[in-house]
Amino acid sequence: MQYIPGLAGVPATESYISFIDGQKGILTYRGYNIMELAEKSSFEETTLLLLFGELPTESELSSFDNELRNNRRVKFNIREIMKNLPATTHPMHMLQVVVASLASFYPSTEYMKGGTENQAYINSVTVKIIAHMATLVASWEHMRNGYDPIEPRTDLTYAENFLYMVTGKEPDPDWARLLDACLILHAEHTINASTFTTMVTGSTLANPCAVISAAIGSLSGPLHGGANQKVIEMLDEIGKPENARAYIEDRLAKKRVIWGMGHREYKTKDPRATILQKLSSELLVKKSDAGELSQAFATAMEVEKVCEELLGHKGVYPNVDFYSGILYKEMGFDAGLFTPIFAVARSAGWMAHWREQLQNNKIFRPTQIYKGSGNSCYLPMEQRSASKTEE
Repeated sequence: MQYIPGLAGVPATESYISFIDGQKGILTYRGYNIMELAEKSSFEETTLLLLFGELPTESELSSFDNELRNNRRVKFNIREIMKNLPATTHPMHMLQVVVASLASFYPSTEYMKGGTENQAYINSVTVKIIAHMATLVASWEHMRNGYDPIEPRTDLTYAENFLYMVTGKEPDPDWARLLDACLILHAEHTINASTFTTMVTGSTLANPCAVISAAIGSLSGPLHGGANQKVIEMLDEIGKPENARAYIEDRLAKKRVIWGMGHREYKTKDPRATILQKLSSELLVKKSDAGELSQAFATAMEVEKVCEELLGHKGVYPNVDFYSGILYKEMGFDAGLFTPIFAVARSAGWMAHWREQLQNNKIFRPTQIYKGSGNSCYLPMEQRSASKTEE
């Protein structure tokens, strides 16, 4: 047996959901290029594509969209759980706790098989989890600051409603469209850490709310979803574009992480970062009174330029976290919301992989290479200290 750290490159499943070509910088959902989906689709439509494998008809999309809208409200008991959490609770920790608690409200059938006998429940809980995710994140932003949450609306799209629930204002159409593109870009990305967590937990036939809660815990780490928040902290430290080179060179000399740079799968620029950079720069110039980029965005572009010069030969380029954090900051979101927004979007991919796992399920049980001692003899307590003294 050969030990592969991090299971790098080890196939863990056969999937029809998404595909990455890391050498060419290509990402597709069910065969559709992510750039085309980000420009032409919506989060609701892309979610249906991920779940069922085909672009929906107009009636199918309308029906699914209505289901999402009508399931945005959460039960008052769920809010009570949230109210009893300390105000200092990070939004990701809140989300993990509360999504796990949803199993009490939406208990699964005796066996979570993929057969038709469970299909009504599988479809219902899929809608409820995806619909609730945005509501929970937006509600907590108010509750952790001592205010009542804003009720969701059914006359708005998924992205529009999230903006409304966070800000309390009518959503700006331009920001809503860009947020919608962000949700599409973050919705799925093959077998990353949190998706693998989804599959492993789902393979035990656990309640889907427990499955998604486990995935949220995996996403919360700074080496996965938490990187976009770290990017903003890094850019704040740099301050302005002219400081970028010295800062990057110093971090490289000290062998420290350049947040938002590099990806396990890509040897070129993350296609999602390319799309976000294009869409964001166009909108930020449009929104600026002076027709210029913000200092944070200008600093980010200079960081990318320096890193491409110093790290490009190693295949290290910006990933999606590099620009998503900047964009969320420009929208006015608190940094604590960055990773939860990632989770909101990724719930679509998680549910797609959970459903796929159930169709041909086998519980995950990898093996190990044992490195410990063997044939140890149990010593009575009075003999242990003497034995250690002799050593």
